[in-house]
Amino acid sequence: MFDLVYPSEPAPVFPRPSSDRPGKHPLPKGEILPLIEPNGLVYGQASRAWCHGGGGVRALHPVVHLHIIDREGRIYLQKRSKNKNRFPGYWDAAVGGHVSYGEQALEALYREAVEELGFQGFNPVLLGTYIYESQRDREFVFMYATIGHPALDPDNGEVTEGKWWTFEELEAAFGKNIVTPIFEADFARIKDALKALL
Repeated sequence: MFDLVYPSEPAPVFPRPSSDRPGKHPLPKGEILPLIEPNGLVYGQASRAWCHGGGGVRALHPVVHLHIIDREGRIYLQKRSKNKNRFPGYWDAAVGGHVSYGEQALEALYREAVEELGFQGFNPVLLGTYIYESQRDREFVFMYATIGHPALDPDNGEVTEGKWWTFEELEAAFGKNIVTPIFEADFARIKDALKALL
């Protein structure tokens, strides 16, 4: 399984000192994310805001997505809270979130599943990885899946509601500002793998 490779000492904090920002930079506030090379080597750490283009930089950082599929071939999606900065009110993967500095992807997946859906005790399968790029983001996506029809308890701060979708219903919603673009990118890569799990 693919894991992140952290240095033996804490990785440098970004942004680094420069001629227009000399001196030692304080540790960033808020959520701290690992900055990675495409092979998983961690070379730095930075705030989530900076990683999302806060300094004009779209630094590659890892995220996790969990896709829950039931034996009837339906996939569970969450509706993003209206409070979200990105794609409020859109449907998205059952679980999605950033890997925090010091975590491995699987640790982040379990943490996010509990935070967003109160979901635990599942056995995820890694379906693949890819780099997702947008105007403000450059994310290294770990795509996982699990099979079942669990009782889920969405966190109203993160998730407005949840719904089971057939593959046909999902594909009919694509390109209509109903489902997030990153979910559409995931689905194109994992559709056949999800069917193979059934």
